Amino acid sequence: MRFLNINSLTLLIVIIALTACSKFQKVRKSADWKEKYEAALVYFEDKDYYRTNILLEEILPIIRGTEEAEIANFKYAYSYFYQDQFILSSHYFKTFSDVYSRSEYAMEAEYMYAYSLYLQSPEPALDQTSTYESIAALQLFINKYPYSEYSTEADKLINGLQDKLETKAYESAKLYYTIQRHKAAIVAFENFQKEYPDSDYQDDVAYYLVDAAYQFAMVSIERRQKERFEKSLQLYQKMVDKFPDSEFIKSAEKIYAETIEELTKFADLNNS
Repeated sequence: MRFLNINSLTLLIVIIALTACSKFQKVRKSADWKEKYEAALVYFEDKDYYRTNILLEEILPIIRGTEEAEIANFKYAYSYFYQDQFILSSHYFKTFSDVYSRSEYAMEAEYMYAYSLYLQSPEPALDQTSTYESIAALQLFINKYPYSEYSTEADKLINGLQDKLETKAYESAKLYYTIQRHKAAIVAFENFQKEYPDSDYQDDVAYYLVDAAYQFAMVSIERRQKERFEKSLQLYQKMVDKFPDSEFIKSAEKIYAETIEELTKFADLNNS
């Protein structure tokens, strides 16, 4: 009996699906663009964004310049967004805001353009071009609509993206340090200190700079060693001044002692 009930339910689902499909195909074959337009709006309300997209794509070239074109283009952009096709949704939201700049939906479209870019932003280890584009778009939106209902959220999104760029910068510098490209690590860490002065990574960066500078001095040609050991010494002093309770203090003190020892050799050579 239970088996029969399951089969009946399955059959009912299949019949409903076939009916819906048949209805959709009938609308698609219609020569009446208004019928397709109305059907697209119904599918949109039913969250059937795939069918919405197909119908609107078929009629958009035909209805250009009509009253219906505005809402059709707006829903068309959203139909991509709700299918997680954010490259396309960003494009069509931007197109909408450009074409219908006086529309009541223009502000929302501009925000959704920026938000679609935000959703394209990859993990910190990957190329962050879309992250920069998203920050620029979100900031432009805030500048244009500072008191809109979306501004607070846009600001939060920017902060999240900035955190991602911060992590990317730190991990890139740390990679140079790990693979012992000392000169590149020093440059990257110093740039990080300037660009992210309030970062939670500043303590770590200060130590890695001391060590990278010391290691760079050790492998340098003799005539450049003294100035590079002196730089490591300067970086050590900055570190202990700024982070006296750092977890890296003991390791830094060891580097300091070794640096003093190396500089003493140069002093002895000059006095001999």
